[in-house]
Amino acid sequence: MATSLTALRRQIGSAGDLKSVVRTMKASAASAIGQYERSVAALADYAHTVELGLSVCLRSIAAEGAPVPSPPARADDAVVHAIVFGSDQGLVGRFNEVVVEHALAQLASASAKTTLNVWAVGERVQARLVDAGLTPESVFLVPGSVELITRLVGQLLLKAQLPDSAAAAYAQEATLMLFYNQPTAGGYAPVSQRLLPLDESWQRGLAKQPWPTAQLPEVLGHSRQALSAFIREHLFVSLFRACAESLASENASRLAAMQRADRNIGELLQELQANFHQLRQAGIDEELFDVIAGFDALVPSDSATP
Repeated sequence: MATSLTALRRQIGSAGDLKSVVRTMKASAASAIGQYERSVAALADYAHTVELGLSVCLRSIAAEGAPVPSPPARADDAVVHAIVFGSDQGLVGRFNEVVVEHALAQLASASAKTTLNVWAVGERVQARLVDAGLTPESVFLVPGSVELITRLVGQLLLKAQLPDSAAAAYAQEATLMLFYNQPTAGGYAPVSQRLLPLDESWQRGLAKQPWPTAQLPEVLGHSRQALSAFIREHLFVSLFRACAESLASENASRLAAMQRADRNIGELLQELQANFHQLRQAGIDEELFDVIAGFDALVPSDSATP
């Protein structure tokens, strides 16, 4: 009996310690979600500014009589760079599996002659890609804060070896695609985005986008140089947003996993405490029965009285 009570006390203590750890991780994940969501919201204003600048440059080039460059036709033996955003840490449910499955489905239509270069952001998603038969060419660490996202974006842009001029950006045959999880009302969902080559319909929509004020801007200097600068900023904004949304989704998935764990540990604690009280009461009852039985054995019965 004593051994069973001691074992239950130990299990209750371990479960209580684990519950404290889970609650700490819940608080950390909830706090991290907030900072990444705020960074995405703040980035939206800057992204809108970059799009306005692109629209001005595209209209200026059209006004000069020069046609806006169009992306080259895709060849079967083209090069595709795929960046898959995942996690370095566990306890995130199917976060990495979901984005890898989405990437495989999107890349399955590529030609057999296509050169596919996969870059993984996160050690956990790297392992999932390897299991799926796609060995990443490069692996990058997941940023631990909003401030470190800029460093990762710089590393990705350097790895992609993007051209410096707008004409070269249009002329290059390599395709740059992003795969990441995006926050939704119910949690997160995998999405994909093609950064390069630039989408023609997207460019036409930008060129027709009205200016928010009656004072129309003008491009000083060469329009194509300004266009190149805005294209680089567009790529930076897209990569930064993808990473921030992936981090927000990761922490949302971890928060949901910790909430499930907290609920399960709470149910386990109730069961252990109920078993402990039941076993302790059984021990008390057993001791009382022993006392009563001993008392009955010591006190002589009425039949034995002379």
